[in-house]
Amino acid sequence: MITKSIKQYILTASVCCGMAVATSSCSDFLDILPMNEVVLENYWTEKSDVLSVMNSCYETLEHNDAMTRMAVWGELRSDNVRAGANVPNDINEILKENLLPSNPYCKWAKIYECINRCNIVCRYAPMVQAIDPNYTEDEMLANVAEATTLRALSYFYLIRTFRDVPYTSQPSIDDTQQYIIPATPFNDVLDSLIHDLERVKVNAVRRYYVDDSPNAYQNSCKITRWAVYALLADLYLWKGDWDNAIRYCDLVIGYKRLQYKEMLEREGNVNDIALIDSVPMLLTKPVGSTTCGNAYTEIFGNGNSFESIFELYFNSTQSQKNTWVSDYYGNNTNTLGRLSCPDFIAKDVASGSNTVFKRTDGRAYESTEYASSSYAITKYARSSVNYDTKSVTTEKDLNLSDSRRSNNDANWIFYRLSDMLLIKAEALIERGLDGDFDQAFMLIDIINKRANDAVEGSSRKSTLTKSDYIDSKGAMEDLLLQERHREFLFEGKRWFDLVRFARRDGDNSRLVNLCSRKYIENVNAIKIKLADPNIIYFPYAKDELKVNPLLKQNPAFTNGEDTELNR
Repeated sequence: MITKSIKQYILTASVCCGMAVATSSCSDFLDILPMNEVVLENYWTEKSDVLSVMNSCYETLEHNDAMTRMAVWGELRSDNVRAGANVPNDINEILKENLLPSNPYCKWAKIYECINRCNIVCRYAPMVQAIDPNYTEDEMLANVAEATTLRALSYFYLIRTFRDVPYTSQPSIDDTQQYIIPATPFNDVLDSLIHDLERVKVNAVRRYYVDDSPNAYQNSCKITRWAVYALLADLYLWKGDWDNAIRYCDLVIGYKRLQYKEMLEREGNVNDIALIDSVPMLLTKPVGSTTCGNAYTEIFGNGNSFESIFELYFNSTQSQKNTWVSDYYGNNTNTLGRLSCPDFIAKDVASGSNTVFKRTDGRAYESTEYASSSYAITKYARSSVNYDTKSVTTEKDLNLSDSRRSNNDANWIFYRLSDMLLIKAEALIERGLDGDFDQAFMLIDIINKRANDAVEGSSRKSTLTKSDYIDSKGAMEDLLLQERHREFLFEGKRWFDLVRFARRDGDNSRLVNLCSRKYIENVNAIKIKLADPNIIYFPYAKDELKVNPLLKQNPAFTNGEDTELNR
């Protein structure tokens, strides 16, 4: 895409024949022309050609190389994870904050492959629409919006990980093109992504199928207008545009209210969803049930839940598998994966001695399990969970039972309703107008009430006391980060949260204090290392520096093995 090392993954032939969903027209075309004589214009003749490449954009993100990197980049350096069983050396070095440009997780080729395929859709879809009468303008505009959003999501991962990255919206369509370009600054890329999404948002599909259709999953596993709004809310949060972040969160929350109203009109009664302070949320304990676990099972076990906005779709019959969950979190054979949870997060929750979770907070029991002298990660690895927190003082009181996945088919969630509530809460805290702290606290408390089964009709009260936080912006920020930590544990968001606050704070103190909690050895040395404002971003891979002389290495990584490359 940008350099030869990336382009080798995305040559014209791979765009056509590398798709699992390739249509017969693509196959016939490749049978006729030699691989080195493929002319893309001969391929882009009908609607099905566009849809094939559009589907391949999703498949590229589902690929193990992309899926693993998105999780590693967003989770591994945070305070959430430690080494588990049989951890690979490359992963272990990152866990120890011994990150070098030779580490394979510094490579970004698969993410740029998705970007390039999205660029190709944006380039050729209008041409196809002009010649295929069965491909309407609305369909074409929706596909361009879809590709533009996946491209923006991909770039968003790159800038949060590397800060400044080579940026282009032009496709690489033959092997003669040269993309030796410098890195574009973080803020410039961010502005470009926002501009692109603002331009296409109204063209995105609002709903693919009605909610009771067998194909309703596509409303959360394909880009809809609500996914565009969710991504825009996140982008505006990183930009520091609080009003727009709030506005887009409100649009998605409003849509979820509408969906809930439609469900009530259609079904008459919904036992496992209820309004919590005016926001419809899946209940951890459905009406009439005596046990908890419903919200977890629906969101992470079944996938495509009422609360989902956008997630990658995996199933047992497709070739792409979510091996990140099965290898690094655990599966039905190995409870302890390659990663584990630090003790301070999971230990002594039931006794009430834990500093992260209250004893009634089901998220602790849903997400971790003591195994092999460590705390195993169970979020996503479990397909269902059932427990009782009514009178919990020890873990035995929970009477916890669960089912684990036998297939590597856990969907991976990018955005769900909780994101919208907490992005809005953060924007309100940072805006700080009269009443903003009160509203932010209410949104945070909605998430916390659901997790602790302190909803209407329950005998429990909220575990949060407003007066403890409401008079201080710092206290509200801490509360927000704490709730995001509890809610999005192991979902690939924690490191990015800490980076966002470090950028806003202008120093890494908060990040250093939180991340150092998981370390047992070399704690002071790691604290000193993490204090460098440049260290919170990954280095560019050695291969990229070799082929692109316009890339300048992150100054935190210019010593040692890459000194010669950066002179």
